[in-house]
Amino acid sequence: QVQLVESGGGLVQAGNSLTLTCTASGSVFSSHDMGWYRQIPGKERERVATISSGGAANYADAVKDRFTISRDNAKSTVYLEMNNLKDEDTAVYYCVAPVSLGSYTKVFWGQGTQVTVSS
Repeated sequence: QVQLVESGGGLVQAGNSLTLTCTASGSVFSSHDMGWYRQIPGKERERVATISSGGAANYADAVKDRFTISRDNAKSTVYLEMNNLKDEDTAVYYCVAPVSLGSYTKVFWGQGTQVTVSS
């Protein structure tokens, strides 16, 4: 079983920055991809950014050039640095870990952390 614990959410003014942290336990962290998703009430959960086990990052168009995903394998931690935040970034942010369990991949989710951007 993989546990993911997010932190770092909060209330921030538009244009400012915030960094989310997700710490994983129960798996070989360095061997699998990690990601961040977000969900606005009433809307489907959407991918924000992913980072491969090798460190290759991929971003949704809405956050490209503003957000940076990174990982520290020694600390089993993935980060999401969010700059120039906008009202539309307000959402619950979830840490995600797709873990290979042999014949199938199971996706583990954190409990989510609220980010609220005020203008």
